[in-house]
Amino acid sequence: MKKKTHFEQILFTVDQGIATLTLNQPETCNAITDPPIIAEIEKVCSLINNDIEIKVLIITGKDSAFSSGGNIKDMIAKKGMFQGSPAKLMENYRKNIQRIPLAIHQIEIPTIAAVNGAAIGAGCDLALMCDMRIASKRAKFGETFLNVGLIPGDGGAYFLPRTVGMAKACELTFTGDIIDGYEAFTMGLANYLVEHELLMEKTFELARKIASKPPEALRMAKRLLYMGQYLTLPHLLEQSAALQALCHDTKDHMEALSAMFEKRIPQFKGE
Repeated sequence: MKKKTHFEQILFTVDQGIATLTLNQPETCNAITDPPIIAEIEKVCSLINNDIEIKVLIITGKDSAFSSGGNIKDMIAKKGMFQGSPAKLMENYRKNIQRIPLAIHQIEIPTIAAVNGAAIGAGCDLALMCDMRIASKRAKFGETFLNVGLIPGDGGAYFLPRTVGMAKACELTFTGDIIDGYEAFTMGLANYLVEHELLMEKTFELARKIASKPPEALRMAKRLLYMGQYLTLPHLLEQSAALQALCHDTKDHMEALSAMFEKRIPQFKGE
């Protein structure tokens, strides 16, 4: 059954284990630097981690844009998180926009960005914070901070090189070029490129496939993949053995084996 949770800045629904977070501020092209939307994104991330029935999160944008990133009008007016001395601005970044990459990076389930339009600056980085990206043919991506005399202040320098490699990350950052969905797909920034009308259909198709897996093992698999970016091989193998031992002891593991031998679809319960 589809469940909808009320928020002011975003739309949030859960249907058959798939959560969808839709940025719902079209008047700012879904900017994500205002404190209320930051708080709601953070709240959703916490909610997801505490609900074993949610298996996949989709992030997308309302109307024509995915996210414009920073609120440019606030930057010009030097208000909101863009006001104050350099010391104050530093704290504003730490206590506002930087809460988003930390919250999304800590999400325990797979995340998919359904990029329906422009993903610019921090909006591009928001897509990069997700584990996977599906781009509409109307999508645009731009690490455009230098175009306005800024640097990636929200984690882009962390996520972009890990997605496209250092050389391409340098090119995109130093030029500030905006690329289309096709170029994003060819460099590995997007997993899939689809017709705009098929974006959510393709996204939900991938989400349903992922959501069909045992929920506890799915979360452990994600954890292990990210551990593998930092650990040495001996340490990763040690972690793998520990998590694998836990998986062997679950009812879902035995259900998967039984279903395989009985030639039926497994019924996982997160146990």
